[in-house]
Amino acid sequence: MAWQVVRRLLLALALTLAAAAVALAAPGALPVPKAGPAVSVPGMVTVVDLGAKTCIPCKMMVPVLDEVEKEYKGRAAVVFIDVTRYNELATQLGIRAIPTQIFYDRKGREVARHEGFMDKKTLSGKLDKMLAK
Repeated sequence: MAWQVVRRLLLALALTLAAAAVALAAPGALPVPKAGPAVSVPGMVTVVDLGAKTCIPCKMMVPVLDEVEKEYKGRAAVVFIDVTRYNELATQLGIRAIPTQIFYDRKGREVARHEGFMDKKTLSGKLDKMLAK
């Protein structure tokens, strides 16, 4: 149990340091990597949810993401990334809190980011706007 606490603290420290490094590199800019890893689905509007299976707000996102995935099947992709398993990727993406939702357009460009729980109506609204473009 203690190692899990230490691991979470180290992840939080790594994420904080990564965000600070980005902020120092570009004062005033949001900590969003310009050339990060490819996590969007090519040719599709994509929402990537970064979280952990032990995080309560992340657990609350599961039914929302499941419903959205079914409702938008073939039109938009829904991707979940567990930051405890892929903590290096979370660092590269500049994740500061979980859950975080990152929205990508059809060309794979990040167009929006949200930290915390997001209800289905809000998530669907963002996807609808992106699909309308």
